[in-house]
Amino acid sequence: MLNAMLVENSGPWRAGFVTSGRLGGAVVRNRVRRRLREIVRRHQHKLRQGVWFVIIARYEAATATYDALEDEWLRLARRASILL
Repeated sequence: MLNAMLVENSGPWRAGFVTSGRLGGAVVRNRVRRRLREIVRRHQHKLRQGVWFVIIARYEAATATYDALEDEWLRLARRASILL
């Protein structure tokens, strides 16, 4: 799930990542968070300036492959119009 908000005069984009205990133990939650951070980092040059967004990982993210997470991130980012 992706929530985005345009903040005027805020400078660069900002991101937050939410992984609840429903995903699994700390190892699983941290793995999902690391993957999501890397995906956003790899696509940071495509992000609009002044956008703050939060990615909320759902239960399926714990078992999803890296490529599946990346495809979902790109789909959601395009839908939210935060990519250039």
